Amino acid sequence: MKQQSTQRRERFEALFERYQGNIAAYAMRRAPGGLVDDVVEDTFLVAWRSLDRLPEDPLPWLYGVARRVLANDRRAQRRRAALGERLSREPAPPAAPAAFDASVSEPLRSALLALSAREREALLLVAWEGLTPAQAAIAAGCADAAMRVRLHRARRALARALTPAADAAATDADQLEPARETP
Repeated sequence: MKQQSTQRRERFEALFERYQGNIAAYAMRRAPGGLVDDVVEDTFLVAWRSLDRLPEDPLPWLYGVARRVLANDRRAQRRRAALGERLSREPAPPAAPAAFDASVSEPLRSALLALSAREREALLLVAWEGLTPAQAAIAAGCADAAMRVRLHRARRALARALTPAADAAATDADQLEPARETP
């Protein structure tokens, strides 16, 4: 068995030594330089798997394998390009909401998850991570003023979400007040 394995390996090595240059030249004329080694490797991988069934003159067969390897690569490139095009037209998926441990009460968890992802990030960077608004702006990759606006909105929305009764009362009171005219 070991001798048979050794003979098989030697036969493959001889095949590779004899025809590797031909297949590399074939691939160079048809593909970018960076792809040549891959084409040669894939071609000879198929040859290794088919070693016992190779024709007497294996070069034309190897060219055919290399042609199919190149065709498969072109199809894969077209699929990747088409997928990239489709993905570029799709809206970005929303960021996954932050996971909160059991120490966070359900009303606070719900209120935090009701915030936009940017507002939630701003609030968590400052309140839970202990950053200043300026530091949070750097961490979030935005301007200091933008972070302060996000924080203001987040705090206001969080307060409204945590005190729905007070918010409803304020809205009712606003509706009862007469509109003021400016002179």
